[in-house]
Amino acid sequence: MPTAVLTDRERTAVQAYLRLLHTVRAAFDGPPDAGRPAVVPPAVLAEAEQALTRAGLTGNEEQFFRLLRDWCPPA
Repeated sequence: MPTAVLTDRERTAVQAYLRLLHTVRAAFDGPPDAGRPAVVPPAVLAEAEQALTRAGLTGNEEQFFRLLRDWCPPA
């Protein structure tokens, strides 16, 4: 399997996306009787968006998810 060598900005974007993913998962894993939709803090969304923009990955989901898959392959 080839190893992806990410730039610092790409790595930051992947890490921000993973934090966002974990935050969303945690929100959905909350109590089912909470009676309100899961809310992701705006700062978490903003961090991911800014990291993607700095890495030049905004609007290029195919390239971003390829980087993510190569850097963090499924178990």
